Order: sequence, then structure tokens, then C-alpha cells
Amino acid sequence: MPNDHADVPDTPGNPLLQQEGMPRFDRIRPEHVESALADILSENRKRIAVLEHRSGPVTWANFVQVLEDLNERLARMWSPVSHLNAVKDSPELRKAHENALPRLTDYYTDLSHNENLFRKFGTVRDSDEFDRLDRAQRKIIGNALRDYRLAGVNLPRNKKPRFKSIQQELASLSNRFERNVLDSTESWSLQVNEQSRLTGLPDTVLELARQAAETQQQNGWRFTLHTPSYLSFMMYCRDRELRKRMYSAYVTRASEQGPDAGVFDNSGAIERLLALRHESATLLGFDGYASVSLETKMAGSPARVEGFLLDLAGWVRTTAEHERAELEAFARDECDLQPLQVWDLAYVSERLRQSRYVFSDEDMRPYFPFKRVIEGLFTVARRLYGIEARRVDGVEVWHPDVEFYELLDGRGEVRGRFFLDPYVRNGKRDGAWMDDCIPRKRTDGRVQVPVAYLVCNLSPPVGDRPALLTHEEVLTLFHEFGHGLHHLLSKVDYVSVSGINGVQWDAVELPSQFMENWCWEAESLNLISGHYRTGEPLPAELLDKMRLARNFQSAMQMLRQIEFSLFDLRLHRDYVNQGIAYVYKILHQVRTEVAVVMPPGYNRFPHSFSHIFAGGYAAGYYSYKWAELLSADAFSRFEEEGVLNPATGRSFLENILEVGGVEDAGDMFRNFRGRDPTVDALLRHNGLAG
Repeated sequence: MPNDHADVPDTPGNPLLQQEGMPRFDRIRPEHVESALADILSENRKRIAVLEHRSGPVTWANFVQVLEDLNERLARMWSPVSHLNAVKDSPELRKAHENALPRLTDYYTDLSHNENLFRKFGTVRDSDEFDRLDRAQRKIIGNALRDYRLAGVNLPRNKKPRFKSIQQELASLSNRFERNVLDSTESWSLQVNEQSRLTGLPDTVLELARQAAETQQQNGWRFTLHTPSYLSFMMYCRDRELRKRMYSAYVTRASEQGPDAGVFDNSGAIERLLALRHESATLLGFDGYASVSLETKMAGSPARVEGFLLDLAGWVRTTAEHERAELEAFARDECDLQPLQVWDLAYVSERLRQSRYVFSDEDMRPYFPFKRVIEGLFTVARRLYGIEARRVDGVEVWHPDVEFYELLDGRGEVRGRFFLDPYVRNGKRDGAWMDDCIPRKRTDGRVQVPVAYLVCNLSPPVGDRPALLTHEEVLTLFHEFGHGLHHLLSKVDYVSVSGINGVQWDAVELPSQFMENWCWEAESLNLISGHYRTGEPLPAELLDKMRLARNFQSAMQMLRQIEFSLFDLRLHRDYVNQGIAYVYKILHQVRTEVAVVMPPGYNRFPHSFSHIFAGGYAAGYYSYKWAELLSADAFSRFEEEGVLNPATGRSFLENILEVGGVEDAGDMFRNFRGRDPTVDALLRHNGLAG
């Protein structure tokens, strides 16, 4: 097999147009973006014009495959640009990215409104050849016809320009929303000089804060709104006034409230995004954007999603109310905090958990050095799926922290490759994600090996000490690796349904949430843990405490996810043009109905809800709970047959990971589990059954 990761000799020209091997991250510059995009769009438009007007029979080879290849070339060029914009922000790259978005959106909208191409897809579907095509090819054609309709191909000609302008503005607004969240997150920090005000914070957290201050030429300790710093501070700092300051800054990011009030305000972007989404839906003949979104998902309709979420809320609400009452009593009796405020919740919850289980997540850090976790993760994958992970040096990356790996099957063949960018840093979008760098496909008998980006924001090394992870960070790493396996282990030979492409959105989280289960099992924890100084395995006593504490406040946590999901669904179902006040009216109604925690009036959670306003989860945030039900039920088969049973792992590989978007997600699950999913395992795993 070709050595796709080998260095390509230096050649003149634009590195974004050199698509052999890996992206040339050391050579890509912001000024390359516009010229590369212009070249590819121009060439694609010329070739599409030829396709439109070609006479004679329309076949897979002379039409569908040609379009597949054209779209892939554009995606290959844009992938590193979009990726660098998320992990290595700079004013120059940001400007290049923003300038390119309208042209990219214009191209895709023109493509999706091309009636000649739409008719030619229909011609292939209705031809004698269609029955001779394989299942993946037929799925691509069916998806294309559906997507053309959802993109407005059947709109009257006088309405298409408006639809096109909406898509252009939506792309720009989503980018602006995400940019405001990043800028507001990085613009504020808490600098503390008196260590006496930091009582309660573990040494690891203090060391990270000291290092953060030193990098900014500051004295004392610096705490930021990036997740590792913020969460640790809120959980452990005893100073209530400092917790309130951190909380207030965090929940008012990108809004008209808080320390940067109005500077990065997403209010206008939210209003406009929602109004334009609704308008685009009505142009297509739908009653709201939620109905459009659910056309391509397992759940199928807003009513079914709402019923699913309300049923879950009904099962857990009473338990959540009991958990909240326990917290209030503990805050009053043991912490002398009355009334309990939202900026106290993480702190009091951690105190209660330590009191009840004599356990803290900080106790786990020494046993989860990053390198040991990675090695253990790869061992789990080898035992389950028969794949080996091997680090490869000499590949161009965008930051010194980034590592590059390849996955080999039992025959020594490379099945996939991935970049791993593990640690938090400035200029990098918060959160964690997997993205497509290169898709799998087969051309002339040769397989193009898929490549993924796996990105996290984990706690970094401090001084000479290695990166030590919390158990929650271990879960995040396993989660993103699950996404990566879904993309990399595909055996589908066509880009549009290879890996995660074409998979129903509410099933995309199945492989990722599924992988998290191995972070709780003794057999696998022995592989991923070991004290960073001694190599000592995780003590059985500590493992027992961690597992006992697993479902601590699980009902409250589940209700919070249901709250977000219902808000997202109803927002995209009901919003027309009522303004930002209506957004908060919907949120308040949802909280009144299902929540047991009511935040203060200045809380501006929607202003940083990037999943639904910038991340593709609009009217789809429920997918996390939907997929969690699937993943819990899927893992229950491993609980029955052995958590590292290779035969069961092979079944999951063949029925879920390898099939990409070819199969209906419900059929995939039934092929693996032998039946429809049930809620039983989800409730049991969360300690809520019976």
C-alpha cells in the first residue's frame, strides 16, 4: 500500500492544491486560501457545465462518480483551512476564512439548485443500471435526490435567489457566532495574587494556573474560561466571591451582559440565524426548521423527539428533585451556604461527593497520565477490533503538541490515520471534536486511506510533570476516539457514505458514546491507568469509590441535557421573528417544565450554545440522549458476553463501524443487537432503573 504519510518533495505552488499525502501544514498560509478556492471552484464549475449538457446515456461512471470526485477535491482543499481556523486562530487566517465562506456557500447552493443535475440523478435512479449498482451506490443516489429537494431544487425560479442569499448569510452568521464565543472566552481571566483566596484548589490546578500566569508575564495565578481551568476552579475554590465572578463571566460570554458586555454580543446573530432558518424552511414548504432538520434523522419528527425527551424527564424528575434537596441540605448544614446559589453548585456537589464516597476526581489524576491513557485506549481497540495503533513521526503538524498515528489491521494493512491535538491552548476553539481530513474511497482498485483530526482541550503538562487527566477528560478522549474509529474503519468505497458521511445525525454519536463505557470497567481501567511516578495500577479501593460515585447526581445531569435538547427543539420549531426576548421566553418555559436548577436572570447560556448555532446540531441536540440510549443498549451486549470479548467487538465493527452511511441506523443497530433498542440499559447505567 502507498506510504501516504511520507514527505512529499517541495514543489512550487499552492500547498492547498497539492492533495497527494497529508496536508502541508508547515507551508499553508492565509494567502493561499483565496487562490486555491478560486482555482478549484472555477475548474469544478467548468466540469459541471460539461456534465449538465452531455448527451447520451447517464450512468454512475460518467455522472455520479464524476460529481463525487469534484466534491471531494473541493472538500480536501477546504478541510485544512477550516481545521486551522479552529485550532490555530489568527487575524489573517480568520479574514481569509471569512472571505472564502460566501464563495463556498455560493458554489454549493448553485450546485444544489441545478435542475439539470437533479434530473440526471433521477435518470440514473430510473435506469436499468440502477438495479445493478451496489447498495452504497443506490444509497448515494437516493440521498442526493432527497438532499436536492431539501436544498430547494424544486423552488420556483423567482424564489431561488432568496434561498441562496439565506444560505450565504447563515454560513457567515455561524462563523461569526463561533468567533465571538472564542474571543469572549479568551478575553477574560481571573488573576489572583493571594494564595489564601485559593484555598481548596488542588496542587495540580494551582500549578496549571501558575504556569498560565507565567506565560502572560503575570504574577500569582491565572484562571481562564477554558473548560479545564473553569471547571476545576468552580469545583474546588472555597472563596464564594471568586466563584461568583468566574461563574458570571462564563455564563455571560458573547452577550450584552457581564464583564465584556456588548463587545462580542451574539444577540443579533442568534435572532438572525433563527429568522433565516425559519424562512428557509417555509420556502421549502415546511412549518419550521425543526421539521427540515429531522427529515434526515432517525427520529423523523419533532413530535417524536419531544415525546422521547418528555418521557425521559418523567422518569428522572422525582429523583432529580431529591438530589437537589440533598444538595441544599448539605450546603446549609456542612458548608454554611444558604441560600444555595448556582455558583455554589459545582463546589457543594464536589464536597458532598467527597463526603459520601471519600472520593474526588482529583484523586484520579496521578493514575491517568496522558501517555498511559493513550496506550491503554489503543490496547482496548486492539482487543475489541483487532487493530494496532502506531505513532508516525515526520508528518507536518500545526503545533508541537500534535501527534500522528496510523491504524493497522491484523494483516498489517493501514486502515486509517489520524492527527491527535490533545491539550488546551490559546487560539484553539474550546470543546472536543473529530473532523474529516481525508475520506476513504476506492479508485482503480486502490484504496484511499482515510484520515481524521481528533481534537481535545485536555489539561496540559506542567513543567517536568506529564499531563495528568481527570476521569472526565479520559471519557472525552475515548469519546472522540470513538468518532475517529467510525470514520477510519469504514469499508465503504464511496465518499458520500463512507465513515460518518451519510450517517443519520442522531446516530452519529453512537460509536463515540459507546466507547466511553470502557472508562468504567475494571478490566479496561487496568489498561488505561497507572500512577505517573510508580506505574502502580489504579487501586481497587479507588476504583470502587469511583464506580460508586459514577451516578452521583445523574438525574440532575440528565435533566440538564433534556433541558438543552427541548430548548433547541422548540426554538427551531416555534421561532419566527420574535427577537432575543422570545428565545429566553422559550428557555424559561422549558426550565419551568423540566429543570430543578433555575439560573439567575443574567445567565446568557444561548449566546455560547455553539452546538446549535455554529456546530450543525440545530434541532438535533437531542441526538446525544438518543444516541446514549443506543450506546447503552449496545454495550449491554458486551456486559452479557464480556467487555473485551473480541467476537462481540468484531460484530460491532462489522455491523456499525464499517458500514458508514449505507445502512439505515435502525437496521444497523438491529443487525448488531438482534432487536430494537430499549431504554432499560440507559436508565440502569445512570442508576435510575427500578
